[in-house]
Amino acid sequence: MQSLTNIRSISYLKSHAAQISEDLEKNGNPYVITQNGEASMVIEHVSQFQEKEALIAALKIIALGEQDRLLGKGITAEESRAQLLATRLTRK
Repeated sequence: MQSLTNIRSISYLKSHAAQISEDLEKNGNPYVITQNGEASMVIEHVSQFQEKEALIAALKIIALGEQDRLLGKGITAEESRAQLLATRLTRK
């Protein structure tokens, strides 16, 4: 996990938005923005946000698959291979 070294006030954000944007592009370290002395938001580069969203989506798919497995739904690897082979043979 990244250390949160970029802790700034909301007034700093207002007056240095372009500089923060450039720093995010260059270094990628997110900024924690405070309001009245308490953390209010985190600003990160869009590529970091997209990576996190993709990871969350993958983890959700894995969790759904695990739920199905625990409920006895699904097929074995051998059954899956047989289905794939049968599908390939019928498409030829």
